[in-house]
Amino acid sequence: MDVAAPSRVERPPVRPVDKVKAYFELTKPRVIELLLVTTVPVMILAQRGIPDLWLILWTLVGGALSAGSAGAFNCYIDRDIDRVMNRTSKRPLVTGVLTDREALVFAWTIGVLSIVVLGVFVNLLSAALSLGAMLIYVFVYTLWLKRRTPQNIVWGGTAGCMPVLIGWAAVTNSLSWEALILFGVIFLWTPPHYWPLSMKYRVDYKAAGVPMLAVVRGRVVVGLQIILYAWAMVACSLLLIPVGHMGLIYSATAVIAGAWFLYESHRLYNRSIRDLEIKPMRVFHGSITYLTLLFLAVAIDPLVPFLQF
Repeated sequence: MDVAAPSRVERPPVRPVDKVKAYFELTKPRVIELLLVTTVPVMILAQRGIPDLWLILWTLVGGALSAGSAGAFNCYIDRDIDRVMNRTSKRPLVTGVLTDREALVFAWTIGVLSIVVLGVFVNLLSAALSLGAMLIYVFVYTLWLKRRTPQNIVWGGTAGCMPVLIGWAAVTNSLSWEALILFGVIFLWTPPHYWPLSMKYRVDYKAAGVPMLAVVRGRVVVGLQIILYAWAMVACSLLLIPVGHMGLIYSATAVIAGAWFLYESHRLYNRSIRDLEIKPMRVFHGSITYLTLLFLAVAIDPLVPFLQF
């Protein structure tokens, strides 16, 4: 008696609109948005006014392509981790909307295009800084540090600081102390931003074998580290006042927003040491608000000279 072989269940074809959406998601658009929020204000500060609009446009396009390429490479390299973590279970390479090859070709294509755009329409220094950012994110963070040390986000986060330098270089074709101070602000901001997220998704990171600080150390230690970096970040932001000759708008924002974020950081730590319920995502979202307000002040301050000290 012949037994028919079970028929293979084939997945329905992927619609073109879903492909486009998947490519977009592969770039980690929320990260791109955050990076670009820091670029334009720095360009305004460097110009002490509104730079050429075409220069802003090409800088943003090149920066978005660069960050998108780094994000796509990250999704490709970490696709095994993404399949384990609930937080990343909807990414295109996990759902199968995109193949590994499609993701890799896409990452290379927009990465090369980003360097061409910045090199041709902005300047070579910006293109070189953009290339450096991609290399740090892909090789230093994703391939080297992420699965090896709880300090992964500290040093790997350097890539997220580069848009500040790119924006400054786009206007001046050079770097200066103002740009380096703002680079330092984002460098010190990155741990208090990501470590609360790792506290929220500690089980996910542990299951994936990623040694985030919240996985290898208790929440009291994480809370203390968040406080230390937050204080250093606020102190660094205040350095821009004398060095960059900042006025009342930036100074007031740096002090008030900084004090508020320090309060939220201490609140998280105090509740941790008392073994009370904590809400780390409150600090995570607060860090985004803080950075947005600070860089909004960076943009507005040079445009109102009558409020300069």
